[in-house]
Amino acid sequence: MRWSALGLVGAGLSLALVACGGTPSGTSSASGSGAAASSAAATEGGGASGSLTIWVDETRIEGFKKLGETFQTQTGVSLDVVQKPSQDIKTDFISQAPSGQGPDLIVGAHDWIGDLVTNGVISPVELGDATVGLTDTAKKAFTSGGQLMGVPYAVENIALVRNNKLATETPATFDELIAQGKQLTPEHPVVIQQGTDGDAFHLYPVQSSFGAPVFKTGENGEYTNELGMGGEPGTKFAAYVKKLADEKVISSSVGGDPAKQAFLDSKTAYIVTGPWWTPEFEKAGMDITVLPVPSAGGQPSAPFVGVQGIYLSSKTNNALTANQFLTFAAGADAQKALYESGGRMPALKSVADGITDETLQEFAKAGENGHPMPAIPAMASVWKFWGATELAIMEGNAADPAAAWNEMITNIQAAIKG
Repeated sequence: MRWSALGLVGAGLSLALVACGGTPSGTSSASGSGAAASSAAATEGGGASGSLTIWVDETRIEGFKKLGETFQTQTGVSLDVVQKPSQDIKTDFISQAPSGQGPDLIVGAHDWIGDLVTNGVISPVELGDATVGLTDTAKKAFTSGGQLMGVPYAVENIALVRNNKLATETPATFDELIAQGKQLTPEHPVVIQQGTDGDAFHLYPVQSSFGAPVFKTGENGEYTNELGMGGEPGTKFAAYVKKLADEKVISSSVGGDPAKQAFLDSKTAYIVTGPWWTPEFEKAGMDITVLPVPSAGGQPSAPFVGVQGIYLSSKTNNALTANQFLTFAAGADAQKALYESGGRMPALKSVADGITDETLQEFAKAGENGHPMPAIPAMASVWKFWGATELAIMEGNAADPAAAWNEMITNIQAAIKG
């Protein structure tokens, strides 16, 4: 997925599709752990029939069609794969699921969990021994209230991508990186996409290096509603945002596509981006290396880690069969197939360990200390203030970056409290 600020969703194709629930397959309606517990028996027994409906976006439809064909061959259950624009899947699902008109399953990012749980439209999944093989990052991202809320299958994060034709050694700090970049490509020392709405997501590795995580975490490692980006660490980062703008690293005129093009045209030696663009760089014949984002604030930089997965509708009439598919999707064959079609690091350790793609391996290493994208409902109160404040600072519309940042914190806290 091409992450961007605010909605953090990619633009999709506009298709008029009528969604419908799966057709009963002769199994009794079930939900929650009871259905999940029965799924293993269903898989072993085989001989199932009927169909399931799953919503996916334009970037995943071919992969899930192939996966559905394999699942039908193994179980007799067909998978009706419905393509919907990525920005519509979650909202349409929330509106349609309560009336029974939604699908049995949807595919999406883990940071949807807060909204989906709040609206009561998804059920926890129980995969039994299959969860043991998932990476800790993937499990943590899809866990809410101590329960696994979907089957993760792909992990992605942003990192620093270097054009090896322009640079072969990369400094250890961001300030040193800017200094090197000014010698190599003065117009764009380093590129971090922003655009007219700002882009807090792509700035987050820099922010986290100041010890200013978006939310604090509890003893169990899950996010709390308490902001972690206030106080001195936050205001120091706010001042650094102004520095990045002054140094021509960030600008509202350089959004996603201009940032990508600047790197393709060798107008910059470095870009902070994710694996969604590296195939274009490699297709253009570029020799690239993926590295962790250097620290700007003295602490290790930590990008957001996004995990893609499959959610189970709480309103499905086919929970038993749907759980059968979820167990199948958590297996090595399915995870490998989704990797081959989507080009993202698998969520299953055994498959991820076998990936030989050097670029993906470098992205995974760069994201080892990453923070899962917050999936709690409070995150919805963050984006509009966060990106807008950073934009005001970089554009010089905030005379005092620290004051603007503190005002943002106050506004976010008020929005969270409602």
